[in-house]
Amino acid sequence: MTLFLKKEKNWKDFVILKGVNPVVKFFTISDFIVISGFGLVSPIFAVFISDNIKGGNLEVVGIAGMIYLLTRSLLQIPIAQFIDKIKGEKDDFLILFLGSIAYSFIFLLYIIVTTPTQLYFIQFLYGLISALTLPGWYAIFTRHIDKRHEGMEWGVYTTFTDLGAAAAAGMGGFFASRFGFTNLFIVASIVSFVGALFLWGAYGSLKKKTIFDR
Repeated sequence: MTLFLKKEKNWKDFVILKGVNPVVKFFTISDFIVISGFGLVSPIFAVFISDNIKGGNLEVVGIAGMIYLLTRSLLQIPIAQFIDKIKGEKDDFLILFLGSIAYSFIFLLYIIVTTPTQLYFIQFLYGLISALTLPGWYAIFTRHIDKRHEGMEWGVYTTFTDLGAAAAAGMGGFFASRFGFTNLFIVASIVSFVGALFLWGAYGSLKKKTIFDR
């Protein structure tokens, strides 16, 4: 009988995402790329504000961060409540996918920013999009994570994304100093857009029931 038992996966299988649920696999790959895109910018974002925005200083940097976090924090719960009321996962996924695509275009808006007010508005949009995407992302990922391997798969996910962000942080400063912030934002946008497209690989593995089937 033991010959027919499913072979237990070891840590190497998880590292190469072998035998991992397709949703978890595509979500991990997607975030590895998307977070790498954000990693190109986030460590030097304060320098961009001080060098390229009129009146940009530490106070503006702090307010910009506050607006993003407040918007995301205050809107996440009502959006999560709305998502939980929708039966099926494909509707949740479409909100997540479209939000992730919009996420990648945020970088391009920074190119045209010249005043703190414009920056604050973009930070509000950034927070809004984050609030739209994060609850659905966590809900879908959690539902599809392999039983008895929750810790390992979360560990692999965070390791992948942290390594991508670390590598991107080092490259971001070098790239900005050589080619300027405008080109850096364009590259970050392209990288994040490609990462968002990887989410679509998980679509076929989601539950088929939708809001229209209720």
